[in-house]
Amino acid sequence: MDPSRLGEWVTIHRAIRNAPDGPLQAGATMDQLMQVRGFRFQVHWTLVSVQEPTLAEWTGRGPAHSSARIRYALSENGNGATAFEYTNEFSPPGGRLGNLASRMIVGAASEREAHNSLMRLKALLERG
Repeated sequence: MDPSRLGEWVTIHRAIRNAPDGPLQAGATMDQLMQVRGFRFQVHWTLVSVQEPTLAEWTGRGPAHSSARIRYALSENGNGATAFEYTNEFSPPGGRLGNLASRMIVGAASEREAHNSLMRLKALLERG
């Protein structure tokens, strides 16, 4: 729930700007600088839903009118542990052609980076 800690676990994260101070509320915004395959870009995020500390959903606008949605949800798994549900959707500009171009440029890198980020988050949480 703390945007200033994204650099500790999100592998493509480079910097955060204009992040809200204090508890997050719907409507909060921030700018995130990221890098994939040597390409740096900025995404402007808006928090559309929050139920601290168990849910946060952000929508983002990136370069050339690309869009993204990220959702983090925590719940009890019934065995005394916490389940973490992570959704990361990206929509490149240009419809079908944009989707094809994005797959050719980014390829499996986005899935690999998401997996690596989640492994970093797991290690961070296990360290306490």
